[in-house]
Amino acid sequence: VALLVIGFGFKVALVPFHMWTPDVYQGAPIPVTAYMAVGAKAAGFAAVLRVLVLATGQAAFEWSQLLWLLAVITMTVGNIIALVQSDIKRMLAYSSIAHAGYIMIGIVAGNETTVSAVLFYLVVYMFMNIGAFAVAGIVSGKNEQHVDIKHFAGLGKSQPMLALVMTVCMFSLAGFPPTGGFMGKLYLFKAAMESGYTWLVIFGALNTLISVYYYIRVVVAMYFQDSKESVKMAAVLPGVGLVLLVTLLGIFYLGIFPGTTLSLLY
Repeated sequence: VALLVIGFGFKVALVPFHMWTPDVYQGAPIPVTAYMAVGAKAAGFAAVLRVLVLATGQAAFEWSQLLWLLAVITMTVGNIIALVQSDIKRMLAYSSIAHAGYIMIGIVAGNETTVSAVLFYLVVYMFMNIGAFAVAGIVSGKNEQHVDIKHFAGLGKSQPMLALVMTVCMFSLAGFPPTGGFMGKLYLFKAAMESGYTWLVIFGALNTLISVYYYIRVVVAMYFQDSKESVKMAAVLPGVGLVLLVTLLGIFYLGIFPGTTLSLLY
């Protein structure tokens, strides 16, 4: 089980197996980064569910102390380092590490609601990260290697729809209602509470509060700061616009009407 945990730890970027994530996210083109943040992580956690929860069962439960320790460290390290990032891709990289910690809360719970709670969170995670990376890709234009948060300054005035999508994604990542991110965290925390991991939920809630700061930084830049340099953005192609619309609707649908999706996943 220990070797499985280490292997999956590298796959889903749990601390201390996360060191590859920020550099790879920053160096790769944004579509590739989005795939790694969403597709690879979702596949990794699907494997974790099948092996650690559904297959090994009691054997994995005996390692629950290691799993909750990984959850706490991953959440905390990811959020604290994200606080000082100025590059949006590195910030989202450490954000993805922190979210891996949140998902581990549901894994640790190990009860009948674990699978549906984790899968629901992964669906929400897909929508909010695709939206965030899509907007970052448009703002970056051809300069995908370094997308500074200051490049988002004034976006609320120059591109209000892009700013709206990014704001909703940031609020959902932070766990604000009525977004899907709020309901996703709620179900993960509920599963942990049902298994008696109240203290783990407290750690999760505290880390959520920490994360608000760096997500709000992006929103503040878009609406309350003026752009001091000319940033040449990429054109919003019809296909990209459709993706942004779907992510926006998906985040609100999962936040307001989560029951339908949960019933399909249960």
